[in-house]
Amino acid sequence: MPIPEVPGLLDGPEPVVVDHAAAIALGKALFWDSNVGSDGMACASCHFHAGADRRVRNQVAPNGAARMPASTSFEPGVDGQSRGANYTLRRGDFPLVEAASPLEAIERYGFLRTSDDVVGSAGSFSGQFGSVSIEPGEQDRCAREADDVFHVRGVGARKVTQRNAPSVINAVFNHRNFWDGRANNVFNGSSTWGDRDPDAGVWVRQADGRVAKERLRLVNASLASLALSPPVDVTEMSCSGRTFADLGRKLMWRRPLESQRVHPEDSVLGPLALSSATQLRPGLNTWYALLIRKAFNRKYWSYGSRGAFGAPAAQGGEAALPYSQMEANFGMFFGLALQTYMATLVSDDTPFDRSARDADGTPIDLTAQQQRGFVLFREAHCNQCHVGPAFTSVALDAIARQVRADRSVLGAEFPASATGSVVTRFPTLGGTGFQDAGFMATGVVEDDWDVGIAGLDPWGHPLSFAVQYMDFLAGNDDGVVDAEVRSVRACDMAVSMTLNLPVANASFFTQRDGLLPQPVSTENCFNASAVHIPVPAAAQAARESGSRKMRSAISASFKIPGLRNVELTGPYMHNGSMATLEQVIEFYTRGGNFSGQSKQINFVFEQTQLLEAEARADLLAFLKSLTDDRVRYARAPFDHPELIVPHGHPGDHLTMSTGAVWGSDLASDVLLQIPAVGARGMDEALPSFESQLAP
Repeated sequence: MPIPEVPGLLDGPEPVVVDHAAAIALGKALFWDSNVGSDGMACASCHFHAGADRRVRNQVAPNGAARMPASTSFEPGVDGQSRGANYTLRRGDFPLVEAASPLEAIERYGFLRTSDDVVGSAGSFSGQFGSVSIEPGEQDRCAREADDVFHVRGVGARKVTQRNAPSVINAVFNHRNFWDGRANNVFNGSSTWGDRDPDAGVWVRQADGRVAKERLRLVNASLASLALSPPVDVTEMSCSGRTFADLGRKLMWRRPLESQRVHPEDSVLGPLALSSATQLRPGLNTWYALLIRKAFNRKYWSYGSRGAFGAPAAQGGEAALPYSQMEANFGMFFGLALQTYMATLVSDDTPFDRSARDADGTPIDLTAQQQRGFVLFREAHCNQCHVGPAFTSVALDAIARQVRADRSVLGAEFPASATGSVVTRFPTLGGTGFQDAGFMATGVVEDDWDVGIAGLDPWGHPLSFAVQYMDFLAGNDDGVVDAEVRSVRACDMAVSMTLNLPVANASFFTQRDGLLPQPVSTENCFNASAVHIPVPAAAQAARESGSRKMRSAISASFKIPGLRNVELTGPYMHNGSMATLEQVIEFYTRGGNFSGQSKQINFVFEQTQLLEAEARADLLAFLKSLTDDRVRYARAPFDHPELIVPHGHPGDHLTMSTGAVWGSDLASDVLLQIPAVGARGMDEALPSFESQLAP
């Protein structure tokens, strides 16, 4: 499958990126550079292990991302004490929600324990941002103090995210990113929010030499949208109040990776490395400003005057130097460079990929056990969510291409869109409802622990496309903030919303309600008989009355992750609540943990064919056939510079001492060294998450 195209990025009369190779190098350097964070965090600090995070110390947050009011109380660990900041995870902590009978329905035997704790990723100490330094080796000046939640007896620890860090490998195929989909498919150049952000824009030098702020709209660029969140997030990487213009000022005239060694045979950065064949050295033989000038169209950085772009806050009563155009546009450079780099992280060379197929599509070169597991993967409905080349239904472009080429590969019964339609309709415990394509509620958590895609953006708009589509049907166009919602195809939904019959029906709109032809193409529809939508008045009336015809089913729904390299990317689920694939298989065998209103009843139910240990072992063997040895051994394109990752603090969750360079009441860091790796990779394979856990 080709990478989804981003029109205008590399093509057209005025492409944004004019040197693709330079943009990849810039993106790789920025992704791995610990100077991007306010206190030593890189983007890669949460994505250094097969694109994910295998740390086990200070990795617990006390509640899900959308629970209100937020809890500050951690659940007890295996030692009986609250896990708390700086806790070291143990095997006995998993699964966080433990069934009394792991293979049988919760309704019959109940739980041994439940917990809304989350295994996330340790990030920043945070603090109020003051200023940056352009001097090499210096970090942000911030007023830091111990956090109200992440501390041990008043000694501050690094904050921890309220969701688990998914792998970035193959994420370029995802139509939207983040577990709740907030990383928009449209990149606006200055924020995560696509067309939703009314203030978004980039500064462009005009033909007459002036400069003006213009809207940017690049589709299929959700990784660029994603990239603009963590570096300014107060939990993940930043002090509060820091902007991308500040970050641009900090980095612009520094050497990339100035304190991190780069392998001379790095597949991207090797030609720029200061290292030699006999000695590894930190840094590259260039500066970030020069890479930006080489990679990007000059109209985004060549304006020579300051003053039009604002300025940092005054320090010590003195006005600060105004931003330059390059600093003001640094968010655009950062997002697109990271997207360009991450687009190279495609894992597609596994035993499953290399195998020949028989007439039924079974990979005949896999072992007999893996082949049995592949059959179970389909029979247990795993392939209904983990579908297509990327093994996730959120890869809308890849699935649409597959439908147009050969739908039978996906399964003739699979309700996939030939156009990448972003809304579907499925049966759930609360009734049939509209859902966002690629997002699902599987009963991992209670609905109020984390609402997922049922959340809102900063302007109060729903993250969900399904909710917007209901506004569209009801004639409320002001409720549509993502333009692609208007292109949803009713004929591609798993369950139709209409019956083109002259009768009344409680669950479907019919001719009695009033029908219209769907306003978009009907070519290559999944269901050729479902090409109608209700008239707006009927849709609005059904919505106001609470009719089953017009309901959403999105609570506690999360992005469906891909399964490639899944044996290396634990812990699992959006809340990191399972340590092993065996625990994941047990979860689906019993039909999930909780029975929320949006839980899928077609795909998540007791799987009796997995009750036998041999069957579960077969399924596990198949899942391990999806591991790419290039990822396992960090071979190109998965090689990388050196990274020093904060991994908890001296002491434990009961006692810590101060000593951080970041502040007098903060703990010092325990550091995990990830060595620089060249294109030929490592001799030792990446370990599993489970192997890192304390007994």
